[in-house]
Amino acid sequence: MNNRKNSGIMSFVSGILNILPLPFIFSFMVLAFMMGPVSLQAQKSNGLKTETIKVWGNCESCKARIEKAAKTEGVTNAVWDIKTKMLTLTYDPSKTSSDRVQKQIAAVGHDTEKYKADDKTYNSLPGCCKYERSK
Repeated sequence: MNNRKNSGIMSFVSGILNILPLPFIFSFMVLAFMMGPVSLQAQKSNGLKTETIKVWGNCESCKARIEKAAKTEGVTNAVWDIKTKMLTLTYDPSKTSSDRVQKQIAAVGHDTEKYKADDKTYNSLPGCCKYERSK
């Protein structure tokens, strides 16, 4: 019985291949391939918010510290770029907020767009992590 099912499916596919021109089939396959990531992205971003935040720092140690501080409850992704000083943050707004994350980052010694680390915490950073602070 299983062979009959497979045989029927193969006959159907073979019939389609004989009816439709090859460029049409190729175009359909390319379109299907391109739409796959779009639907996955829509599912991924369902209810989540992504934003970029300026965070000051200098090196790989800063990167590790900033990303660790940012990954609080409700944050699904936090990536800080050393060159641009931008943190890309993806989070669930029902569980956390950008302000809460920025306060956590400031609490470990790194200034953000909205919150400045206290001087004592900033001064305790390793020398390589001390960046030029605005007054």
